[in-house]
Amino acid sequence: MNHKAIYALYPQVVTVDDGTGAFDKDGNKVTIDMTAVNAWVYPNAYKDKRAKAYPSIADQLDLLYHGGMDTWKAVITAVKEEFPK
Repeated sequence: MNHKAIYALYPQVVTVDDGTGAFDKDGNKVTIDMTAVNAWVYPNAYKDKRAKAYPSIADQLDLLYHGGMDTWKAVITAVKEEFPK
């Protein structure tokens, strides 16, 4: 079950239990449309993908020192183009 999607689509949900469902603050079960949950796309997914793809800070500093600003920009731009907003 995609908890992020449920919390994003159903702001009244405070608890999600994979075995029994989703519940509001009063413990009432909230009916979830799993088609909508499965279709939901995390709007900031590109940020997570970019963070994993960027070189470490040490490697970026090494790029700057040995290759200059243009080399560093080329590496960073390639990651941004691979994972656009």
